[in-house]
Amino acid sequence: RRTLTAVSGALDRSARTHRPRRAAEVDWNRTIRANLRNYLPERKTVVPSRLVGYARGQRAVQREVVLAVDQSGSMAASVVYAGVFAAVLASMRSLKTSFVAFDTAVADLTDRLHDPVEVLFGTQLGGGTDINRAVAYCQRLVTRPADTIFLLVSDLYEGGPREEMLRRIAAMTAAGVQVIVLLALSDEGTPQYDHDNAAALAAMGVPAFACTPDAFPGLMAAAIERRSYDQGRIFGSGR
Repeated sequence: RRTLTAVSGALDRSARTHRPRRAAEVDWNRTIRANLRNYLPERKTVVPSRLVGYARGQRAVQREVVLAVDQSGSMAASVVYAGVFAAVLASMRSLKTSFVAFDTAVADLTDRLHDPVEVLFGTQLGGGTDINRAVAYCQRLVTRPADTIFLLVSDLYEGGPREEMLRRIAAMTAAGVQVIVLLALSDEGTPQYDHDNAAALAAMGVPAFACTPDAFPGLMAAAIERRSYDQGRIFGSGR
C-alpha cells in the first residue's frame, strides 16, 4: 500500500499541465517561479499569467520500470523483496514493469508478475554472475529511454566482461535512461560489494547504494520525480 501511494503521488506530481481544473491541482511553487516577472511591488503579490499544475488521473503509461536482479547466493533477501515490489509496480496501469533475474544466464519473469509467488519460484539462487549479459538484455526492453527507470539490484561482482558492462550502462544513461544500482534490497546493514565497479558507476553519475524495503517506496518516488537522493534520510546505510 505504501508503495502504491508513493508511486501514484510521484506520477501525479511529475505530470505537468498548464490548465489545472481545480485549485488543488495547482503546483503553487512552480507557478510562482514561472511568474516572478509579474510581481507587483505596490501590492506585494505575483499575478500569474499562466498556471502550472499536476495532470492528475492520467491513464496512459507514464514510466517504464526495468528491474534486473542478481540471483547469486549473497543476494537471496534482495531477490525476494525485488520480486514482491516488482509485482506491486506491475499492478499499476501507469507503469510498464519488466522483471529480469540473472546469473550467468538471463530469465525474463515479467509474465509472472501477476503473482509474487510465481516470480519467486521462477528464480534460482547460486551460480556465477554475468551482469553485462543482463544489461544487454535489458537494453532491448527499453522503448522510451527518457521515461525509463532501470534498477540493477546487484553487489556488482562481475563475472563477465567488466568494461563492456560499464560501456552499456554509460550508453543507457547517455540515451536518457535513469539508472540506479541497489547493492542490496534488504533489512541488513552495509552489503559486501565490488567497490571498484561502484566507484566507476558513480563517476558516470549512476548512484549505487543499499536500500531497505521500508525506503523503497521513497526511492521510487524520488526516481519518478527525478529528485536527488537523500541517502541519509530515506535509504539504508550502504554507500
